[in-house]
Amino acid sequence: MTERGEGSNAALSKYEGHENWKSNIRVIYDWFTNHNLVWPSFSCRWGPQFEQGTNKNCQRLYLSEETDGFVPHTLMITNCDVVKPRVTNAEDMSQFNEEEQSPFVKRYKTLLHPGEVTRIRELPQKSTIVATHNNSPNVLLWDLEAQPNRDLVNGAPASRPDLILTGHGKNIEFALAMCPTGPSVLSGGRDNSVVLWSIQDHITSLGLTKGSPKLGPRGVFEGHDAIVEDVQFCPSSAQEFCSVGDDCGLILWDVRSGNAPVVKVEKAHDADIYCVDWNAQNENLILTGSADKTVRLFDRRYLTVGGVALPIHKFEGHKSPLLSIQWCPDRASVFASAGEDGILNIWDHYKVGNNNENARAKRRSAPSGLFFRHAGHRDRIVDFHWNPAEPWTLASLSHDVTSPYGGGTLQIWRMRDQFYRPEEELEAELIQHKENMKTFGLRTKSKKSKKKSKKSSK
Repeated sequence: MTERGEGSNAALSKYEGHENWKSNIRVIYDWFTNHNLVWPSFSCRWGPQFEQGTNKNCQRLYLSEETDGFVPHTLMITNCDVVKPRVTNAEDMSQFNEEEQSPFVKRYKTLLHPGEVTRIRELPQKSTIVATHNNSPNVLLWDLEAQPNRDLVNGAPASRPDLILTGHGKNIEFALAMCPTGPSVLSGGRDNSVVLWSIQDHITSLGLTKGSPKLGPRGVFEGHDAIVEDVQFCPSSAQEFCSVGDDCGLILWDVRSGNAPVVKVEKAHDADIYCVDWNAQNENLILTGSADKTVRLFDRRYLTVGGVALPIHKFEGHKSPLLSIQWCPDRASVFASAGEDGILNIWDHYKVGNNNENARAKRRSAPSGLFFRHAGHRDRIVDFHWNPAEPWTLASLSHDVTSPYGGGTLQIWRMRDQFYRPEEELEAELIQHKENMKTFGLRTKSKKSKKKSKKSSK
């Protein structure tokens, strides 16, 4: 069993391909911006979009700051200008300084967080409500719009969470999820357990305690033999969820069946499993990412055969452990993975087994299913988030341990649509473009001939 980040052999600030990537920004991105962070950060999440413009939209973006302890740890709410597709000037986009902060990201509000923030997750029904982990046995809930802004001054009291969720026996770090169908929270921790809360239950707790009210769990679920590293709800049910951990196990749970595992895959990977995600558009599909450097795709109807894990496919394209994985909200077959090698890969599992795609991948020396590689970070990527309001737009975050520029890097980017649009659409657009150029050429020739005829008549 290894700790996250322990023994990482990623090339970090000198890793392979970074300089080549930097010289090709204008070719591969529709929009890109780089934001240097003074302090390291473990989590980034998109909040609500609150303003729409002609060329850009304004949206909240949540970040954390892990300080040295002399300065309070913070939960930071920023306003992010998200540029619309096919608007950015390619030359301007490629001229950025990795030591500077992006003009597109502006601090809006700061909360002084009790302890470092290891994970942020927003409530889908109201994304101004977030839950955080802080290396304690509790989960903290915050109403970010109602919380007062706190200046970073010595001696300032920590912000007070709106609700404290209790139930773990030991500290919790990364395993945290909010339910897509209702106000429920899920967490996993060092006590090897998964804990479930319903936020609706907190109404009965208000006023019963001094300070922030506390809420006990709806259920505690035990079945892992080691630290629970990640949890995820079934997209259509607050009763079903899954979890992964350092015991290499993937477990499916159903509250209606009690507190015991419904299905347990004993050896879903060959090493600790750090991340899991459940497909919102095809609920049979579950992704896992591991310290064994692979992503595995499972069908929950056929998780095992003869007690042995039965993944649909094993995706191999990372050189270090996987720390984060997420399905794309814009296409059911697409997902992204990132980790300690500083690379964020984007895959399409529909392309696996396609002979034409396999031939193209072989020519590119790329793994089957991989169609885009974001190589902008100089250290391990600890978190990323697909933007739910802006199609094919991502925020990715690296913890820059070895970087001379600062504690972390936030990058917000959108690949060119040539990478993900269907080939027939691109071909039709190219044909139309050629036709338009022909028409333009004929008009230009016609104008020139008219000018010549006028001159000759004179």
